[in-house]
Amino acid sequence: MSKPPPKPVKPGQVKVFRALYTFEPRTPDELYFEEGDIIYITDMSDTSWWKGTCKGRTGLIPSNYVAEQAESIDNPLHEAAKRGNLSWLRECLDNRVGVNGLDKAGSTALYWACHGGHKDIVEVLFTQPNVELNQQNKLGDTALHAAAWKGYADIVQLLLAKGARTDLRNNEKKLALDMATNAACASLLKKKQQGTDGARTLSNAEDYLDDEDSD
Repeated sequence: MSKPPPKPVKPGQVKVFRALYTFEPRTPDELYFEEGDIIYITDMSDTSWWKGTCKGRTGLIPSNYVAEQAESIDNPLHEAAKRGNLSWLRECLDNRVGVNGLDKAGSTALYWACHGGHKDIVEVLFTQPNVELNQQNKLGDTALHAAAWKGYADIVQLLLAKGARTDLRNNEKKLALDMATNAACASLLKKKQQGTDGARTLSNAEDYLDDEDSD
């Protein structure tokens, strides 16, 4: 029984596959790749020939070959982030794989990078202009919850410096601070929350004074 054809690429989306066999091109337009190579499909508008990139080279690939002889990778950026595979992560971003895509758990690649303690991955994801810091997954956890729970104070510090929110509660009504498993993470989160609360109190006091002045 043959596999169903992959769903077409939506505009701005990239489909990613791992080649199961080597493909030998017959014309200069076709893309050569070897077994195990990662292929990024950017254009499926032609039903017979898809446009793809592999190792920085772009060319055409027969669509039936991809459907039958390649394995779809649903969340390549998440996989790279989980494994701490920096070169693959960079390659995904270079090939315009969406930085804020969600996996089945509703988590972003940033969440998994923080969960795994991969500081270098977090730093690269932060270079993306539209990276979403505060996305909550199906359990309500953010990247900050993950870093605090796993005890990665250096990553907690990075997230806070970037502006991650400390007031988001997960499905169990827990803040990142409630999930902190070591003193270093808890201290950073407390300090940030006190700073935020302090700024809010000051702002309220200013509003009160403004009201007094307007009488």
